[in-house]
Amino acid sequence: MRIYTRTGDGGNTRIIGGGKVRKDDVRVAAYGTLDELNALIGFTIAMLENEEAMNEELEHIQQTLFDCGSDLATPDGVRPYKTKKEHAKWLEEKIDYYSEIPPEIEEFILPGGSKGAALLHMARTVTRRAEREIVALMTTETINQEVLRYVNRLSDYFFAVARVVNFHAGKDDIFYENSAPVFRKDPKNNNI
Repeated sequence: MRIYTRTGDGGNTRIIGGGKVRKDDVRVAAYGTLDELNALIGFTIAMLENEEAMNEELEHIQQTLFDCGSDLATPDGVRPYKTKKEHAKWLEEKIDYYSEIPPEIEEFILPGGSKGAALLHMARTVTRRAEREIVALMTTETINQEVLRYVNRLSDYFFAVARVVNFHAGKDDIFYENSAPVFRKDPKNNNI
């Protein structure tokens, strides 16, 4: 199997549906950052120890990120989208579960702690960059809104899971010294 196509030699790439765009197009930046995030998650899985259930979830997220990237690479109306409401709902359930494990916090924390938690915080920040790029794409193109919803929840998931990984490793959160209380409780007793 030959993996090179030479299409990119002129600075262009093909998108789903047969169209061609420049490699620096906002659409390519958005799904390219999801690809970068997917690779970072793979590295994180390799580094996480004693977190088998979490690693399975991370692999599930990798699968969904491929769907999100496919949706972003697909102009509206070319084919049915893959990312659905259920994907963000799944993340919300996981966030709620993980938020109950470590002690509650009211202030910002510094990213870090164990190696696994530090990588999860990196994944969180790459996710936020992807979200910004998706929003930029929305200014010129119609996209599957479920991708944006999923990516928004995903950064919260990484935050919650990073705290759990540190908790399991016996690492305390390091609070940002100048933080005022920023997290509040909702009526269902969940952090927001």
